[in-house]
Amino acid sequence: MKIGFCGLGRMGVPMVRRLLQAGHQVHVWNRSPGPAQTLAAEGAIVCPTPQALADACEYVALCLFDAAAVEAVVFGQAGLAQSAHLAAIVDHSSIPPDATRLFAQRLQAASGAQWLDAPVSGGTGGAAAGTLAVMAGGPAQLCDHLRPVLSAYAQRVTHMGPVGAGQVSKLCNQAIVTTTLAAIAEAIALAREAGVDASRLSEALQGGWADSTLLQIFVPRMTQSPPTPQASLDTLVKDLNTVAALAQAQGTAMPVVSAVGQAWRMASRQGLGAADASQLIRLYDMQSNTGDSA
Repeated sequence: MKIGFCGLGRMGVPMVRRLLQAGHQVHVWNRSPGPAQTLAAEGAIVCPTPQALADACEYVALCLFDAAAVEAVVFGQAGLAQSAHLAAIVDHSSIPPDATRLFAQRLQAASGAQWLDAPVSGGTGGAAAGTLAVMAGGPAQLCDHLRPVLSAYAQRVTHMGPVGAGQVSKLCNQAIVTTTLAAIAEAIALAREAGVDASRLSEALQGGWADSTLLQIFVPRMTQSPPTPQASLDTLVKDLNTVAALAQAQGTAMPVVSAVGQAWRMASRQGLGAADASQLIRLYDMQSNTGDSA
């Protein structure tokens, strides 16, 4: 298929590579030209504006940081919604469900195009390996039609319901991820202060009830030299803030996520926001060092 893709960050670049490797013709646009030029050397076609991209492609995927970025690319000057050729947007960004529903209504009114919110989980490693999980909200027929495209970088595509359902599902994912990572960081701190080699926890706990993909990935990332960022700490803070807003609006009690959110925000205020999410562990290192000096 001919596919458009806007947003060539840590996730977008490997996703586009997977589309190219699957034989799709991919048109790309990015606010900064560097990543687009890199992908052009690999076969992607660079477009000067989102509107020009939509003029060339009926279906356009987004992978942007937040709702403001999505709104600008879709509804801004020379945005996707200005194209009469656009049939549907597939939004892989993680943004609030209410913003997603509003954008879908605006797009329908502006151009008649459909909206599929399809946030992903699995990180940059999953994008490169084609093993992402996609949780989709929107027309089921559209989801089924685009499943062969999404399968270029996703091993699982689950239709969760109407527009917005995909974003709610992603918030559930982020609630589980952030609380689990905080628990892993605290366990590492506990082991270290007891004189136990924390780097061996993933091996020791493998196969037990505490074992998980996150444990196996993040114990090494938390106990070795700081890794190259895959998902920044501030990305998870952004999503935690969205979780908190949705929970408050619905009256959903989330005491565990609320408490864990404070640790993530504290780490961001300590200057760790741009670091890999695994560097939440440094918050506990800082506290340990402070205790030692006291």
